[in-house]
Amino acid sequence: MEWLLVAVAIFIASGLLALGLRQKGNAVGAAGAVLGCLATLAAVLSGPFSSFLAMRLPWGLPMGALSLGLDPVSRLFLLPVCVLGAICAASGAAALAGEHGGTDRTGSHWFFYNLLLAGLVLVMTARDAICFLLAWEIMSLAPFFLIAHHDEEASVREASWVYLIAAHLGAVCVIAFFTLLWAGTGATEFAAIRLSLSHGGLAAPAVLFVLALVGFGAKAGFVPFHVWLPEAHPAAPSHVSAMLSGAMINAGLYGLWRALELIGPAAPWQGWVLIALGLVTALSGILQALAQGNLKRLLAYSSVENMGIILLGFGIGCVGLQAGAPTVAVLGLAGALFHMLNHAAFKGTLFLCAGEVLHGVGSVRLSHLGGLGKRMPVVGAAFALAAAGIAGLPPLAGFAGELTLAMAMFHGLDLPGLLPRAGFAAAMAALAAVGGFALAALAKADGLAFLGEPRTKAAATAHAPGPGALVPVIALAACCLGAAVSAPRLFDLAAQAALTFPGQSAGPARQAVADALGMQWGVLTVLGGLLVLILAILFLRNRLLASAGTRREPTWGCGYLAPTARIQYGAASFVEPAARILSGPMGVKSRLDMAPGWFPARARLTVTAPDRLKTSVFAPAFELAARVCDSLKVVQHGRVHLYILYILATVVLLLAWKL
Repeated sequence: MEWLLVAVAIFIASGLLALGLRQKGNAVGAAGAVLGCLATLAAVLSGPFSSFLAMRLPWGLPMGALSLGLDPVSRLFLLPVCVLGAICAASGAAALAGEHGGTDRTGSHWFFYNLLLAGLVLVMTARDAICFLLAWEIMSLAPFFLIAHHDEEASVREASWVYLIAAHLGAVCVIAFFTLLWAGTGATEFAAIRLSLSHGGLAAPAVLFVLALVGFGAKAGFVPFHVWLPEAHPAAPSHVSAMLSGAMINAGLYGLWRALELIGPAAPWQGWVLIALGLVTALSGILQALAQGNLKRLLAYSSVENMGIILLGFGIGCVGLQAGAPTVAVLGLAGALFHMLNHAAFKGTLFLCAGEVLHGVGSVRLSHLGGLGKRMPVVGAAFALAAAGIAGLPPLAGFAGELTLAMAMFHGLDLPGLLPRAGFAAAMAALAAVGGFALAALAKADGLAFLGEPRTKAAATAHAPGPGALVPVIALAACCLGAAVSAPRLFDLAAQAALTFPGQSAGPARQAVADALGMQWGVLTVLGGLLVLILAILFLRNRLLASAGTRREPTWGCGYLAPTARIQYGAASFVEPAARILSGPMGVKSRLDMAPGWFPARARLTVTAPDRLKTSVFAPAFELAARVCDSLKVVQHGRVHLYILYILATVVLLLAWKL
């Protein structure tokens, strides 16, 4: 446990040092982040993965204590924080060194980056409600300043404020959740809360469930609280986007997991609510990702989709526990945690690659890219690898994670009653549809950015990143390959965490894990053999074509003598068949401006995909709130004698009420 305190001390000290050094803080801040992540990793690996460690230190406040602990769930959620935190710090150091060359903004950036890491470590190890809430606020505030790094742009300022409002609306629900628990039990430590609730009935469990779902769901990006994600990721520096998407939004999942542990066994309807919300989030996220023309916005909506898949696993686990089906329960929960690990590795790689595209071309609009695979071969290969993994293609670990969830639902079809059978059958069909749409969206992103011919001069003259930027991309791509090779081992770690969830039947659940582990090894062996066979066939094909003297022609030549980039598929034309059927869920809007007449000289088709929840629900609601607040300005006019009158009237009313 001492390594955890060392890690937090390193984060805070290096952040303050970087803030003080300002122009020279780039190296110090990044080095501190890497060292702190290594110290956290030492804490995670300091003992068997299934072991429990705890530490409690008084801190002089009237309530709570610095109570920290490590168990399999905390260790599992800290793994992406350690790996992504260190690799993204290295990537950020290379990017900021070239971007600013030493300005005051660099020091403050690393101060808040290290503060985010410290907050994440404390959130995932806190065992006291007060300690958890303080760490939650630190973790929630730091990204506001990281997203606003380029605050000279109006869109960046708007994105950072959208994030801040969403984060604090969620925080209000989280504070209300723990306040109700404290009012009901008189305790703030998690163990004491669980002990107290085990002796008596829980008051208003439905209210607590909803507060936890909204509060932590806003951080994780569940629909309809996801609106900050597609705004924040395009605005933030790419290494920050990778960190937010691969590690920080996991804090919402972690908080929901702890909340479900605290309030005890979920009612059957709660499990089905989680399943339904997970499917809606996954489908909505991937359909909107498919419609995007901005690479980073597409990846942000893909994160929404994957949060939905993980929530689906939580719901399957809760339904399995309520139905007394340990196989369904443990496979659902373990599949969700396994998918969380995969998503962190794949999405971190994708955002770092998007950052190199932005650095090399100056834009991440898909209509400005094309042909980057020849100019950035390493980045293109890493992006293709991670895209295939996040789309669930075998033999990568994303396939193993979704296969585990599918197995859980397949076992759920054996549960008694019509609802479980119909519900799990519908969920399996929806998950299959999500997988298909995810493959289309990632194929669009990879194809339009890295394949074909350059669509702009900037793409044609794009330069490959230097070694300092390439090493983090290669490191994360290696993590993706490592996850594929060690998928059964990762599943075993996720299963050890899932077995700690209250209500698990130890014997049957462990047997289900052992059976699933055997299947994972079998699938890995078969798919690995197929991959080797395919690679051997491709190698033989290339050798034969080379010996035959086959001539190479430009991509997208299509038989034309003078091909241009305009004959290629664009972002809108790629999804046009899907948009004809699903324009509503995808949010696609098109506008054709064409001169009148039989032979118009010019015509312009504009296709956009705004987030309808943001434009139709949240934006009008906040505009209404702003108008109400403006109308209250009449009471604030600067006249002191009227302020004294307000005070006097209030005192009189209070006295009258007391009498």
